[in-house]
Amino acid sequence: MRSIWNGAISFGLVSIPIKLVNATESHSVSFRQIHLEDGGRIRYRKVCELEDREVQQGEIGKAYEDADGTMIPITDDDLAALPIPTAKTIEIEGFVPAESVDPLQVDAAYYLAANGVPAAKPYTLLREALKRSGKVAICKFALRGRERLGMLRVVDDVLAMHGLLWPDEIRTTEGVAPEASVSVRDKELDLADALMDTLGEVDLDSLHDDYREAVEDLIAAKASGEEPPTAPAPAPGGKVLDLMAALEKSVREAKESRGEDTADITPLPSRPTPKQPAGKKSTTTTKKTAAAPKKSTARPTEPAKKTAAKKSTAKKSTTTRSTATKSTAKKTPAKKATPRKRSA
Repeated sequence: MRSIWNGAISFGLVSIPIKLVNATESHSVSFRQIHLEDGGRIRYRKVCELEDREVQQGEIGKAYEDADGTMIPITDDDLAALPIPTAKTIEIEGFVPAESVDPLQVDAAYYLAANGVPAAKPYTLLREALKRSGKVAICKFALRGRERLGMLRVVDDVLAMHGLLWPDEIRTTEGVAPEASVSVRDKELDLADALMDTLGEVDLDSLHDDYREAVEDLIAAKASGEEPPTAPAPAPGGKVLDLMAALEKSVREAKESRGEDTADITPLPSRPTPKQPAGKKSTTTTKKTAAAPKKSTARPTEPAKKTAAKKSTAKKSTTTRSTATKSTAKKTPAKKATPRKRSA
């Protein structure tokens, strides 16, 4: 692997000559910009504004633009001669437990290779010391025009260095958390735990970039004149109205995909239908009644029969009582009033 930086690790008074190589590589598919009309390549040309002509890479340097627009040239020799120890040295500042480093700080990764035979002994010494301590080394180094923070750790039998962001480069979490106060029930946590247990651990080595593979298949199909593969129909989406039901379904599907038994998943009780407020008719009922045919073949319900019977009986009873009253009035003669005696 090609080294991108040569220097040394400063471990107290011990100096370890090393070469820095990239520990990661990108497999992303890159595209070129083209003119849609004729497919011609679109290129960016580097043009000097003063001479209005294109310049080659060897003619290009770097400069700092001052507030008034003045360009202050800075050469690679200027940067290499900076009066800081990290210009060509990885300075170890101290050692901390690995878990004390916030993953948000972790940036690019590099491998450190011993540069020459004399570097093998101190390189191995630092590697074994880190292994035995269970700690990582926090260091500072200069790369690509600025000083950076780093973390040294052991990967297999190699020293690896992770670039770290400076603490003030990490933004606070203010304003990111949900504003509304939400409480989570124990049952919901139990189902979330069950889902986590069912999904289990993942083998990171088995994961791959599906998007990149799909892009490569697309390119291969178009290059051979074949029909590009079509995307599968999207799964029906929508709002998750019932979190408990969604969790239960997730656990069930995860277990079924692994061929596990789902009998131990207790189905959640169905939610009761909300009561209709008093004095408010149901829109659904009204719509169904309006859409029903004029002549209904449905049999009358039992309560309707009883109500009709009650009305009929009441009517008959009223008529009977009225007739009986009239009859009694005819048969019974009215009593004559007895005259009151006058006192002498």
